[in-house]
Amino acid sequence: MSGTNSIVQPGRNVWRVASADRLRVLIDGQAYFEALETALAQARREVWIVGWDFNPDIRMRPDEPQSPTLGAFLLKLVEERPEIVVRVLVWAMGPIYSGKSLKMFRKRRWSSHPRIVLAFDSRHPLRGSHHQKLVVVDDRVAFVGGIDLTAKRWDTPDHRAGDPRRTMPGGKRYDPVHDMQVALDGQAARLAGDIARRRWLFATDEAVPAPDAPTDICFDGQVPDMTKVDVAFARTEPAIRGRPAVREAADLTLAALRVARRHIYIESQYFASPKVCDVLCERLAEPDGPEVVIVSTLSSHGLIERLVLGINRDRLIRRLSRCDRHGRMRAFYPVVPKPDGTKQEIVVHSKLVIVDDLFLRIGSSNINQRSEGLDTELDIAVEARTDAERRSIVMLRDRLLAEHLDADAEAFGAAVRAGGHLGRAIDAFNTGERGLQPFRDAKGRGAIVPVPGTGIVDPAAPWWPLSAWAGRLRHQFGLSRRRAVSPFAASTSPASRQASPSGSGMKK
Repeated sequence: MSGTNSIVQPGRNVWRVASADRLRVLIDGQAYFEALETALAQARREVWIVGWDFNPDIRMRPDEPQSPTLGAFLLKLVEERPEIVVRVLVWAMGPIYSGKSLKMFRKRRWSSHPRIVLAFDSRHPLRGSHHQKLVVVDDRVAFVGGIDLTAKRWDTPDHRAGDPRRTMPGGKRYDPVHDMQVALDGQAARLAGDIARRRWLFATDEAVPAPDAPTDICFDGQVPDMTKVDVAFARTEPAIRGRPAVREAADLTLAALRVARRHIYIESQYFASPKVCDVLCERLAEPDGPEVVIVSTLSSHGLIERLVLGINRDRLIRRLSRCDRHGRMRAFYPVVPKPDGTKQEIVVHSKLVIVDDLFLRIGSSNINQRSEGLDTELDIAVEARTDAERRSIVMLRDRLLAEHLDADAEAFGAAVRAGGHLGRAIDAFNTGERGLQPFRDAKGRGAIVPVPGTGIVDPAAPWWPLSAWAGRLRHQFGLSRRRAVSPFAASTSPASRQASPSGSGMKK
């Protein structure tokens, strides 16, 4: 997977590569939550939950009235199995950005258990966030992708408008949301565990050894998409506390786009990276370059996001349209019909890149600047080596587009193969009430450069003057790092928890 002509280059654009015995892409929250519940129920030693946000009040199966909340599920797990430790690492500002205010910082029954350790990660540059989304169970099964264990993430592939199961813990309904998570096991799961332990050490100064859990774990009962496949892990880490910046995820994406021959398919919550736009413009200008299909979100969250990220998306798509001399570019947002005959937008929260039948990348990295160098991100990638892996990558692309088009995946894939054109197949199937809407004014005559102030709202790297100022304030007011990242961890020391596990421990 890492030869001289390979996209994946360990030590350059990925951290490491490890084999997964099984890999399955879980499309939308329902599939992920069900597979996660199955895996958690088999835990024996250790559970890592690492995310931008975490909400213990969500239900694992909203379609089942008796389904326990996530917090209650974890509490029952540790009460029944005295050898298990659950560690939850959440970005310190995540609960505030997601609307829970200070609720997450108060002690509650589930988080007061000595073997559920909740820590808040504040070790980021000013304006930066922890944005990785992973769960690891006993180093045997891992889930990596774009879905946090929080509200407004669960949905079915139907994305039905007004679905009553799509309800926040407080009772308010939320819009349809499309996302995905990758389930994997084998040595790849062990590597995901290493990433969780490294992040925990950096955030809390506590070193946690890898568990010894020989039992096998099944993440769901479905046939995996790939078996015995090499999985690459690519990170984004900002330069902070003397640590150099890591930009593997962005470098990997750019490397994949540069070698595309026929088709580039992108799903991203944001499309606001000038670097990605530069490469796509070069490829679209080539007479025999690849087709480019982008599926993103139309609506923005908040005024500032709309005025910067939303406008920048429109400007970059407009720029791509002008570069598209040969008619090979499409940019859409997905919709479903509402009972009144209008259209309901589906929020795209996924972060995916597929290149031909060669390359697959899924993770937490959006196509924007802060995911390239400011936030902490984690993506997994597969560079196909076998015919089976190549077929799996193409089938995943066809499944995703078929979901958006309310079409049969096999029929859609057959149309692409018959005509050789991804865009034309989309146009042919994009005729129903549910489908893909082109972005307004994509071919307009407006601006094509990022708006002034982009570097403040969507910075590509830490802004050191403000970061240094914030550090001096922490020192002046005596803010303890340990207290800041884990305000109500168990009262005993990290060392004692490690020695005795059964004892006491702006963007989405």
